[in-house]
Amino acid sequence: MKKGFLLSLLAIGIICGLTACGTQQEAPVTLVYGSGDYTRINPAMDEHGEINILLFDGLTAHDGRNQVEPGLAESWEFNEADCTYTFYLREGVKWHDGEPFTAEDVKFTIEAVMDPENGSENAPNYEDVEEIAVVDEHTISFRLAAPNVAFLDYMSMAVLPKHLLEGEDMQTSAFFRSPVGTGPYKLESWEEGQAIILAKNEEYFKGAANIDTVVFKIVPDDNARALQMQSGELDLALLTPRDAGSFEDREGYRIYRMETSDYRGILYNFRNEYWQDNKDIIPAISYGIDRQAILDAVVLGHGITAYGPLQRNPYNNEEVEHYDYDPESAKEILESVGCTMEEDGFYYRAGEKIGFTISVGGGDQVRVDMARAAAQQLKDIGIDVRVEIPARVDWGGQMAYLIGWGSPFDADDHTYKVFGTDKGANYSGYSNEKVDQYLIQARQSDNPKVRAEAYASFQRELALDPPYTFICYVDADYVAVSELEGIEEDRVMGHHGVGIFWNITEWTLGKQKESE
Repeated sequence: MKKGFLLSLLAIGIICGLTACGTQQEAPVTLVYGSGDYTRINPAMDEHGEINILLFDGLTAHDGRNQVEPGLAESWEFNEADCTYTFYLREGVKWHDGEPFTAEDVKFTIEAVMDPENGSENAPNYEDVEEIAVVDEHTISFRLAAPNVAFLDYMSMAVLPKHLLEGEDMQTSAFFRSPVGTGPYKLESWEEGQAIILAKNEEYFKGAANIDTVVFKIVPDDNARALQMQSGELDLALLTPRDAGSFEDREGYRIYRMETSDYRGILYNFRNEYWQDNKDIIPAISYGIDRQAILDAVVLGHGITAYGPLQRNPYNNEEVEHYDYDPESAKEILESVGCTMEEDGFYYRAGEKIGFTISVGGGDQVRVDMARAAAQQLKDIGIDVRVEIPARVDWGGQMAYLIGWGSPFDADDHTYKVFGTDKGANYSGYSNEKVDQYLIQARQSDNPKVRAEAYASFQRELALDPPYTFICYVDADYVAVSELEGIEEDRVMGHHGVGIFWNITEWTLGKQKESE
């Protein structure tokens, strides 16, 4: 199997394996994963980096059913009287550089996330924390100003080493190009734009992994990733449904079709003057999108049509406006707010053509295709929509963006910080007092009935005053070589299909890696 840049690495590993102690040993096993690119590995500031879970651990973790389980904390308790969580940490855990992991590292990490100067989109998850107290090296407590029922989920945040980051800039530190964690793998090398190579942590507190080396081969383009999977350069990759389908019944491969909580939609930038003047046409846009047609054409029906952010969550409210495809209703709304159809087939308002531009991140062919399909559908009803793929996303200046979000964990995740006023992941500038109120009510109650009512009201208000036009949930199609075993197919994945590596220490790769 030709691995290009891996040739020297594998050759050295095999020679060492054959000559150690004068006896022949098994060659090291290497898994090559087709990955998007990374400019840094910074779990405190960024979300959805698939590599994070290989390098770092949180106090808690999530099991195969996305339920909270122990991580760096062996156990915890909650004192309802003073709203305090106390975590009891594992002893003997070491950072990859050999230094001991302690409660000071936990305090340092969460304070860094909470610090507004650091600009973390994860800060809203911890905004209720009033005090963090280090009781001793292996005990730490968090006193909250108000209950946050999702707090244990949020304590899965990767803990960072204080001894390497104290005094560093949490956005620009060189640490995030050479990270040190406590996780099952440690960074061995990083060839920019080519590959990130991880070696297993022999001292991992949950037990060393079976696979010796994991290579995140950088292949940002969806089409290129499929070609490299076909040529044998990759062992595992997340592919588009169309590309994954080409591996059906192909000897030597297996397709894992996994349900996700990952939705796509058109985000409207309310900081842009256009939407300050034309917010009332958003329901018409939503009625003008044929979601099922886009789902079928772009991802071959691998998902479900979308009308809200909680459809794959127990607190979903089915009884809200779905904005099912209805071009006549779209036209009625446009005309009711003073838009008139002109001879060119487009609506105008006060002499200005109704239309906008959807920005899409490069390399994600699914999003590009969705945006183009939506633009054409909207042109067909008289709204002039264009698609652009900018070199960099201008969150403050763009008109709209083909967004993706979604979490398989507590309903607070990816709702409070995404739709709450001025929260860290609210990239649309959306603000609705009722939405804020319902999200706080749901976050602060552990009573399922109270939470259900609050989330039902939140979803109703979101449908009445939409920040997005929701399009569909996109399931994840992973393709792997058939010798790779241990992937849990039934787990619901998160945004970008993230989550497949949750049990990587249990994976095995039956064949021995060879270089030619």
